[in-house]
Amino acid sequence: MAKSKSRAASADEETLFTAALAKDPAAMKTTPLADRMRPRSLDELVGQPHLVGAGKLLGRAIAEDRVPSMILWGPPGSGKTTIARLVAETTGRGDGRTHFVPFSAVLGGVPELRGILDEAKRARAYESTRTILFIDEIHRFNKAQQDAFLPHVEQGTVTLIGATTENPSFAVNAALLSRCRVFRLEPLSDADIVTVLRRALTDEVRGLGADHLTADEETLAALAGSAQGDARRALSALEMTAAYARASGRSHVTLADLAAANEASTLLYDKKGEEHYNVTSAFIKSMRGSDPDASIYYMMRMVEAGDDPLFILRRMLIFASEDIGNADPRALMVAVAADEAFRRVGMPEGLFPMAHACLYLASAPKSDGIKRGWTSAAETVKTRGALPVPMKLRNAVTGLMRREGYGEGYRYAHEFEGHVVPDETYLPDEIADLRFYEPTDEGYEKNIRERLARIRKKKE
Repeated sequence: MAKSKSRAASADEETLFTAALAKDPAAMKTTPLADRMRPRSLDELVGQPHLVGAGKLLGRAIAEDRVPSMILWGPPGSGKTTIARLVAETTGRGDGRTHFVPFSAVLGGVPELRGILDEAKRARAYESTRTILFIDEIHRFNKAQQDAFLPHVEQGTVTLIGATTENPSFAVNAALLSRCRVFRLEPLSDADIVTVLRRALTDEVRGLGADHLTADEETLAALAGSAQGDARRALSALEMTAAYARASGRSHVTLADLAAANEASTLLYDKKGEEHYNVTSAFIKSMRGSDPDASIYYMMRMVEAGDDPLFILRRMLIFASEDIGNADPRALMVAVAADEAFRRVGMPEGLFPMAHACLYLASAPKSDGIKRGWTSAAETVKTRGALPVPMKLRNAVTGLMRREGYGEGYRYAHEFEGHVVPDETYLPDEIADLRFYEPTDEGYEKNIRERLARIRKKKE
């Protein structure tokens, strides 16, 4: 088992979570602050009170050594790996019959994983030893690869702890998901992160306390705010900022040190994952809700995170008809023009027509009449089938067709007042009384509604 364990743990050998490293001052200095400050007990864990607070399910399960197979789902730096390690530290303490195996889905492969599972099976059968298998970034395994866990989790060969930043509904095999308890971790609050930063500044063994550094509340708040709920990012930023201050001969960390030492933070965004769909959804719903401020904010979230501008423009093209339609027929023209302009000028100047379209669409009157019109018509086609076209509307292109009555009774609309034929229908007789398009009273569509009301009255 030692061979498999060595391979699986290779990604974790540089962390502080071994007793030898904790006793080695030289190694301590070269270990990143975020690893050094990782909580060693539930009492040190900051945040996630809904999971590990007093009387909460996960906290009780860890304390009472009865953890189930689980998926820890949460954003970076929220404590997924820390909770898994606390399970390792707490579970089976003193009995010598619990083995914790960390494994990275990024660095390891399925053959190695199968070796670990085989060893776990033998350990359970011959040594009565249970194995807790921690799979970091479990979403990196495809659905077929995740099938390798199923029999071992189901039979209790291993207790699986998977960590993922992706929504398990999309990223984890449904069969595996049904055998695990999902615990959702929330981003740490700014107050939580400030607590973590203060602890790092005062801890003389693992933190920066030996350097006697101080920081004012404004700087700590700025560090916390820029971390976006990620404790690891906050601690890394503090470490760089403290190093900059020390190099400048100061023991007090300021906002100026923070600005000089840290580059612009990267946005929490995954162009293929849940956050992509979350921000896209917020963008569309903000335009639909006629909020130009929120609309331009979410559009720029996507742009700054590296999303394809053509994807954003496609969404606006669809929106112009789906959510505005004839309430403002110019909306589609604006969206099309923005798309064409962007394709001509590219970035960054292409942001002007993109923003132009975004703000116009958000501010325009709204109507879903076009969407309701075509979806209602499509549903009728599906349910009623291909109803015969009325004979008067058929095109009589041959003598036979004319003799059969094709086109007979058709009246030319332009020969009538207002270009409307009184008492006339065009739908198949079976559905002649149906109405698919009902304009709203919004914007220009109000004019269309009034005109159609006059036309429909005249036809009746």
